[in-house]
Amino acid sequence: MSKIIITCAVTGSIHTPSMTPHLPITAEQITDEGIAAAKAGASILHLHARDPINGRPSALAEHFMGFLPRIKQACDAVVNITTGGSATMTLDDRLAAPMVAEPEMCSLNMGSMNFALYPATERISDWKYDWEKPFLEGSEDLVFKNTPRDIAYVVTEMGEKRGARFEFECYDLSHLYMLRHFADRGLVKPPYFIQFVFGVLGGMGADHENLTHMKRIADKLFGDEFEWSVLAAGRHQIPFTTMAAAMGGHVRVGLEDSIYIGKGELAKSNADQVNRIREIVERLGREVATPEDARSILGLKGSDRTAF
Repeated sequence: MSKIIITCAVTGSIHTPSMTPHLPITAEQITDEGIAAAKAGASILHLHARDPINGRPSALAEHFMGFLPRIKQACDAVVNITTGGSATMTLDDRLAAPMVAEPEMCSLNMGSMNFALYPATERISDWKYDWEKPFLEGSEDLVFKNTPRDIAYVVTEMGEKRGARFEFECYDLSHLYMLRHFADRGLVKPPYFIQFVFGVLGGMGADHENLTHMKRIADKLFGDEFEWSVLAAGRHQIPFTTMAAAMGGHVRVGLEDSIYIGKGELAKSNADQVNRIREIVERLGREVATPEDARSILGLKGSDRTAF
């Protein structure tokens, strides 16, 4: 098996401050969490920004620039900036920071979908900020828009014009076929880095049969021209990433995907989750990829060609 890339998604836009006191919000917190995750073994850092005043997901370039240069100066991890942002943001909002920063990698959701977070409100009674509950409740009537035109715009602006490569986030089987469509159009090129996403209400359920089926169809569509990774929400995070590692795939952990380290136990940091999955994959006989390994495997442009 090839070396295994560990991605850490540091803060995301799903969890809110009332869910855990360990969610990084400020530039200092995101910086510290990212650097610690890299030291623990994450070769890629997937990054969102937050409003440092109240922790709300932010698309402002100034919030991203509060931590991007500091992370780059302190570690060699590949920086992967979201183009998903939050389902409540416009596409222009979501691209504001990555178009300025010109990172080595961006995430890219491969289709429009329901993205339902509202069940989380049932588990919270004490809210820190007044935006949180309406934000979660509003997802009951919300479509995360990623049309073919949107996807083409992102791959043109970020890929063709700025040299970024993509973490293609596939929440459903149809998203693999959409990726194949863009490959056939010549708008994306191998090696494709495909992230199978499980456990988000509105996407694929966290059933092991779904993982094996997604891998089988990806093999059919992309042959030997792709690398694949797995993320799973909440309690499914470690079981699914363990299965992926045993199957020869790469893995993603982080407080964006799960705020837990064990049953009912909050993770105190992103590095806790990186350390946990690193121990597991090494016990499976996998060698953890360095940032330079990841750049080689995925064909990245290098950190010297970013704009931060």
